[in-house]
Amino acid sequence: MSEEIENILFQLTQPDNAAIQKATAQLKQAFKDPAIIPALCAVMTGSQNPQIRQSAAVMLRMRVKKHWKKISPDHRESLKAVVLQAFHQETEHVVRHSLSQLSAVMVKHETPDRWPALLTLLNESTKSNNPQDRQVGLLLLSKVVDSNPEAFKPHYKQLLQLFGNVLQDVTNPTASYYCILTLTAITAYTGTQEMNLMRSLIPRLIIALKHLIQTDQNQAAEAMEVFDELLESEVSILVPHIAELVRFCLEVSSDVSLSDSLRVKALSCIALLIRLKSKAVLKQNLLAPILQVVFPIMSATPPPGEEDPEDEENSDGNNDSESPKHFATQVIDTMALHMPPEKLFKQLMPLTQACLASENPYERKGGLLCLAVLAEGCADHIRTKMLSSVLQTVCRSLSDSNQVVRSAGLFALGQFSEHLQPEVSKYHTELMPLLLGYMSSLNEAKIGHVTKAFYALENFLENLDDDIESYLPTLMETMLSALHNTDNLKLKELAVSAIGAIANAAKEMLVPYFPPIIESLKGFLTDIQEEMRPLQTQALDTLSVLARTIGKDVFSPLAAECVHLGLKLTDAVDDPDLRRCTYSLFSAVSTVSPESLIPHLTAITTLMLMSLKSTEGVTAHVEEDKQFVLLDDEDDDEEEDSVLEEDGENEVGDVAGFSVENAYIDEKEDACDALGEIAFSTGAAFQPFLESSFEQIYELRDFPHEDVRKAAFGAMGQFCRAQHKVWQENPTEANHKVLHKLLEVVLPCFLEVVKQEHERQVVMGVLEAMNAIIKSCQGEALHTPGRLAEISHAIRDVLKKKTVCQDGGGDEADDDEQQAEYDAMLQEFAGEGIPLLASAVPAETFYTHLNDLLPFIMNKAKPSCTVADRSFSIGTLAETLHSLVSVAGGRAVAGRLSNRLLPVLVAGVKDSDAEVRNNSVYGLGVLAQAAGPIVSTDYPMMLSLFSNLLSKESDRRVIDNLCAALCRMIMSHTEGVPLEQVLPALLDRLPLQEDMEENKTIYSCLAFLYSHNPALIITHLKPVLSAVTHVLGTKDIDADTQNTLVVLLRDVGQRYPQEFESAVMSLPVERRTKMSAAVAQS
Repeated sequence: MSEEIENILFQLTQPDNAAIQKATAQLKQAFKDPAIIPALCAVMTGSQNPQIRQSAAVMLRMRVKKHWKKISPDHRESLKAVVLQAFHQETEHVVRHSLSQLSAVMVKHETPDRWPALLTLLNESTKSNNPQDRQVGLLLLSKVVDSNPEAFKPHYKQLLQLFGNVLQDVTNPTASYYCILTLTAITAYTGTQEMNLMRSLIPRLIIALKHLIQTDQNQAAEAMEVFDELLESEVSILVPHIAELVRFCLEVSSDVSLSDSLRVKALSCIALLIRLKSKAVLKQNLLAPILQVVFPIMSATPPPGEEDPEDEENSDGNNDSESPKHFATQVIDTMALHMPPEKLFKQLMPLTQACLASENPYERKGGLLCLAVLAEGCADHIRTKMLSSVLQTVCRSLSDSNQVVRSAGLFALGQFSEHLQPEVSKYHTELMPLLLGYMSSLNEAKIGHVTKAFYALENFLENLDDDIESYLPTLMETMLSALHNTDNLKLKELAVSAIGAIANAAKEMLVPYFPPIIESLKGFLTDIQEEMRPLQTQALDTLSVLARTIGKDVFSPLAAECVHLGLKLTDAVDDPDLRRCTYSLFSAVSTVSPESLIPHLTAITTLMLMSLKSTEGVTAHVEEDKQFVLLDDEDDDEEEDSVLEEDGENEVGDVAGFSVENAYIDEKEDACDALGEIAFSTGAAFQPFLESSFEQIYELRDFPHEDVRKAAFGAMGQFCRAQHKVWQENPTEANHKVLHKLLEVVLPCFLEVVKQEHERQVVMGVLEAMNAIIKSCQGEALHTPGRLAEISHAIRDVLKKKTVCQDGGGDEADDDEQQAEYDAMLQEFAGEGIPLLASAVPAETFYTHLNDLLPFIMNKAKPSCTVADRSFSIGTLAETLHSLVSVAGGRAVAGRLSNRLLPVLVAGVKDSDAEVRNNSVYGLGVLAQAAGPIVSTDYPMMLSLFSNLLSKESDRRVIDNLCAALCRMIMSHTEGVPLEQVLPALLDRLPLQEDMEENKTIYSCLAFLYSHNPALIITHLKPVLSAVTHVLGTKDIDADTQNTLVVLLRDVGQRYPQEFESAVMSLPVERRTKMSAAVAQS
């Protein structure tokens, strides 16, 4: 049979389609005969033609991979012997490669201990004196170990000793290459006993890589993955060698004669190192050398006649190019997210300033890119210390003579607008004219440049709120004209997107423009031509924004039509982006008009669950011999299927990794977000879909991409809140049971994630979701014995930086040590849980945990801490006291805490930062409210402190909170306040100007005083009426406060008509009319 097989394989190599088809059919037939195995073995060892020997090895590999259990034991044993014999005698590299792949597939089934001859061959060949034999042995080793790394665990020590010798022989770089691949494969499985051996390999590994770069850059780029593997799974091995590793990566990054892929690998290695071990990088003084290399790469001039990808004319702004320049910018971005701003800026700003002042446009561009990527990670630092100067720099760049610089300036302005809120919006009078100037010449400009102008404009507009009013006519005229008068689809898409941003700020002010907007959007959404796709996606996005912002009354009549439109589109078009935006639209509609969605919940949830289950866009990278793929389904008759299934655990055979297309990741993420919100908005109607939706989302908790994990956890939290709402509206035993079943799965899952998850963003998302559950479900969430303690401990672990994503357990961080803003933000999410727990259970139940947590919060109020830390610390203490106001036993606990908290709050009132003063004043007010007469002895000191502050404070929010704090003191312990002095001073500062939420406190206090001491209020009736008429009938007060005031005014009018009349006459006419109308109406 072997001759026949050899002939068939020969036919397959011929350039003749008919011959190939015929041979394929014959081969399929031959595969039904068990004798195919020995026949292929004979060809593999005996054929004179290397191509045919290789084909026989590939055929055997495919057979073994799918049907090992069907091969008879005799044939298996002979195959094990033959493959090693063939390997031993083979001289052609391509055949050896296929033989090593065949051995690798066999090792999956036949572990090394059941194949001692394989170990013997590996042992002899890798230690051979002949360099060629050694290289071949290492090739075989790299393949078999990679296919089943765990099975070789007993031999790791021996392997690592071998690697030490191989890496030392710099004359054979290919041997080093195979050796490094094997090391990469075993890294994730090594244990503590291998640590020291691995650590000692690192210097040799770096030298071996330097030699490999000189002989084969592609192999070197692949071998450098060993560092990613070490960093991700065993970072402690690298810590002693960080300086050497960084120096090596910097050498590679800065060598322009090397390939882009190799330089990118080196730069991404540096970025990963900074992400995982920023403290060690700083400690070893590596920041300056990294910046010295990264800056020239970031500001390099492209080769003559070329442009950077993002500056090319057809660029749409989404260039994540694999260029060294792009990755150099990412290194800075990573520094901003993971290093303390003070330390980073000290070294970075001189380099940035030198770039910005350069004659070379690409250096100016580099300086602007640097500022742009700092905005996210160092937002507080830039906002509080240097906002005005960086904005001036960016404004100057927008009128630069070179378009490359102007584009970078627009990108920087977009980043600032996104991350430096609310301060950056205060500069609208300077920035909006510049941006509107760009809009006025839309049709003449290059589309790539226009895209950047829109990016900056959108991000800036989004947060303008009421300040947008004066720009609205010009903006809408520009956008509507772009929708109606241009044929350029990209420009239409940009205008539609900008309308969404305008809507976010303008809200109801956009109503006059609503009809023409909707008319245009509907036109885009009903056109099913392929080139309309990006425009449709954008139209759906903008429609979702309008649903949330334009006002329920205006949008509700369109809600049902939107749902139909969305379902029709997803039915007609198979596109992940379009589905994603449809889900967001359904989600937005559910918040305005849940009844429009309810009839379609079956169709909508079915669609979304398919998106969550789908593996579309997930690519497994299989190392396969392309010419034989046509034979991959060689047995497709029925009886074979069961064998395939039984053997299924080995199906992922030679997968070298997975990659997922971004569009499909976004689709899954948005499906999670939408399902969670729809469940919450539609309540009981969602019940039939709750279990299937929850199961599918729970499956995603280990999804490889962090954005999907984060969205899945967010949805789990929404499901708990949704079920709690359903139970509250219909308190049956069955509903209560479902709620607890959910909480029993979700909260333990969340607590595990906080401890073990590597990605900081995911942990922030989980803490936020957990806080929302505690806020909604209150004591129900803490029903299980021990749950309160577990959540308190999780908060404590984050505050102590003990979790995995905080590099916990590594180099111990001193509490006072400066940290990256995002690390501080993570702790803020944890701290926000403290007041929520305090309001969910009786004060005594939480007291021991609170006692345990307070030192970590108070620690951040020290003068040496950052403004953000001080503000967070005092804000958390104040909110916790506020929670104690309304829980059982709160007064006693607040009284017990007062001695510890008073000094911190009093010091905060004297802080140089307005936000810290504001939080401190609020904190003292709620302390008085919570503790009542227990703190009466501190009243004189507090009043004198407030009186002092009032005389010199200029920040309106602080003044508003000061008024509210005085009111809380009055209502809590009236006798402790000299009202004759305090009330006039208070009335003098009304109406409130910034913190409108405190109107409730102020006017409750005036009503309280009237009921307890009417004469006092009548004495000051004119200023009281003046203050009241400022807020009556406005959105600055809620309905309850409005009623309280109307009742007060009527009562005063009846009981003190003369004084009332006189006070009313002192008001301006329009306020008099408003007051009469309000009193008559209610």
